[in-house]
Amino acid sequence: MPSSNHDQAQRLAQFPDAMLAWYDNEKRSLPWRENPTPYRVWISEIMLQQTRVEAVIGYYERFLSALPDIHALAQAPQEQLMKLWEGLGYYTRARNLQKAAQVMDQQYAGQFPSTYDEIRALPGIGDYTAGAIASIAFSLKHPAVDGNVLRVMTRLTADGGDISKPATKQRISSLLTGLLPDRVGDFNQSLMELGATVCIPNGAPACLICPVREYCLGFSQGSPEDYPVKPKKKARTVEEHTVFLLDAGGRLALSKRPERGLLAGMWELPNVPGCLSQEAAEQWVVTQGFSHAQVCRLRSCRHIFTHVEWHMSVYAAQVSQEAGSFFWAGRQALHDSVSLPSAFRPALAQWEPRNQS
Repeated sequence: MPSSNHDQAQRLAQFPDAMLAWYDNEKRSLPWRENPTPYRVWISEIMLQQTRVEAVIGYYERFLSALPDIHALAQAPQEQLMKLWEGLGYYTRARNLQKAAQVMDQQYAGQFPSTYDEIRALPGIGDYTAGAIASIAFSLKHPAVDGNVLRVMTRLTADGGDISKPATKQRISSLLTGLLPDRVGDFNQSLMELGATVCIPNGAPACLICPVREYCLGFSQGSPEDYPVKPKKKARTVEEHTVFLLDAGGRLALSKRPERGLLAGMWELPNVPGCLSQEAAEQWVVTQGFSHAQVCRLRSCRHIFTHVEWHMSVYAAQVSQEAGSFFWAGRQALHDSVSLPSAFRPALAQWEPRNQS
């Protein structure tokens, strides 16, 4: 069993100072760390959920350039928002950003609320994100416990609790609350930074360059990689789909996904469940109102979501005219304004428009 928070806090009394000294010297230069206003911190934290720092930087800068404040985000057309988010995945994050911005625009005169409870109540903001914004942007003494911090702290304290259990996270949060220094935002970021660059996931932690290994029970016991303890991952569900590139004079057919579920409300390439044969694919094209279409099979694709994996057969069809209930978009529109989820990008990359438009 882990020792009490009081005992841990006594043992770790100098830990925050060691973390801050290391952070001051070693922190990465990241755009959201410059001028950490509540809005800038919030956008970065939402983008960084389930997404690597390197992938986020370009998106972050483009997003802030296009939507520089709460009001601009609240009023942004849905298509613009989705295009700015295109490729980041987990699109519910973007929708919740806008919902929260609309709440702030209407209830807080376009300003970010400045208490933890008010921040936590906004759409799409959980305990971690509220703690990060409160501490970094407002210097409020709240911990920010994400996956990086859980990994650092369970190794530091040799806590063998399952990190998927609320009790483990609460234990770590309570311990950190008792350790928070005045520079709370920098301290929280130092823990995230250590977890991202030294006490890493999916590999051996770099204990020999860790600035706080003298405090680490996992290191002293010779077993840091035993932590954190995680539940076994469930196998992903595999789904077969057949995707169509319907080309009418250089314009591609798109359809809208349902408003609920995976990729809710987003544009997609027309597709049907299952792996259709050439004959069945040709018949499907006919049922959509296209006769005498030339249908050819292209390279199959695969896309992995968190809990499901799509295996996609891909067919291209040259059709004589725009028909059916599809939305038709040319190459330029797909590049500039129409957002298509990453799942369909490998299929789209095989499209050779008959006429550029």
